[in-house]
Amino acid sequence: MRLLIAALALIASACSPMTAPDATAPTQSPAEACAARGGQLMRVGRLQIERCVVPFSDAGKLCRDGDDCLGDCRAREAGPNEGNITGVCAPNDLPFGCNTPIENGRAQPTLCVD
Repeated sequence: MRLLIAALALIASACSPMTAPDATAPTQSPAEACAARGGQLMRVGRLQIERCVVPFSDAGKLCRDGDDCLGDCRAREAGPNEGNITGVCAPNDLPFGCNTPIENGRAQPTLCVD
């Protein structure tokens, strides 16, 4: 009998109504949320998908590794680069285009993203 009462109490508590989200809570539009991050909504890439593009404050700074930048450290020009080289910090968080990342002062394979 005790087991039956405990089971019924457990079932009753599992069926209690959930509280609805607060409908009066302010919500941000995607553009407002992007602007709050310092970005701008843009249509980007081959599919022209809307994305929040956030610029980096260290854009164009000389670097020798991605750890030197808020984003990636990239070669000034995509393509073969030999020996120790210095790159520049990426301008924003967009992955599109052909970029040659720099790691530990060495160019890595060029990546092209549409």
